[in-house]
Amino acid sequence: MKDYLPRPDLLADRVILVTGASSGLGRAASLAFARHGATVALLARDETKLEAVYDEIVAAGGPEPAMFPYDLAVADDRSLETLAGTITHHLQRLDGLLHSAHQFYNLSPLHLQTLEQWQTLMRVNLIAPFALTRACLPLLQQAPDASVIFTGETHGHHPRAYWGGYAVAKSGLETLTHIWADELSSDENLRINTLVPGQVATTLRARTHPGLAPETLPSVDDLMPWYLYLMGEDGRAVRGQIVECQT
Repeated sequence: MKDYLPRPDLLADRVILVTGASSGLGRAASLAFARHGATVALLARDETKLEAVYDEIVAAGGPEPAMFPYDLAVADDRSLETLAGTITHHLQRLDGLLHSAHQFYNLSPLHLQTLEQWQTLMRVNLIAPFALTRACLPLLQQAPDASVIFTGETHGHHPRAYWGGYAVAKSGLETLTHIWADELSSDENLRINTLVPGQVATTLRARTHPGLAPETLPSVDDLMPWYLYLMGEDGRAVRGQIVECQT
């Protein structure tokens, strides 16, 4: 999949919602989706950073994106349903949803992690992706070919010491993927997968592995073939899978 070469109009006429769109993998994916023709709905907490991504897409000649400043840490059913309704009203459709937003504190032993930290980690990394997908499900099911991608994490897939609540939440996304894919097995037009980026040069990786030189790691752009493949029609056969990026 790393050698996948998407055609330039792979995502033409599609509307794709990206959470965590203001930085890191979410930003890179938003730019890549727009380059391949998608109208991207950008969602993140930081409105200033969202505006910068919006400007980048427009300056590159991509379809004009939509912008949704929103904090998933305080999400509830009513506000998420309002968000889905706003997408329906302004964009009329939804063909894809990439969950790239995340919350991370620091590596620490379990006995030093607090209940409050775990509640936030679960809320942002697991509960909000579930609830946002549920709110958008009717709109996604109307699309002729819709894809939902959860962003996993290596230490959720292969648990290790000190990753604590973050790893538990990310591992929960894998279980959620399997359950939802099973429930949607008769829906040929909607697929759900989890993509595990692996080691990549992001600010999170710099925090957890400060001794690794960024230039020795794959860049976020190196991972875009996986994102484009799973989001576009070429990946229709991949359903309910945990996909680990290999670069």
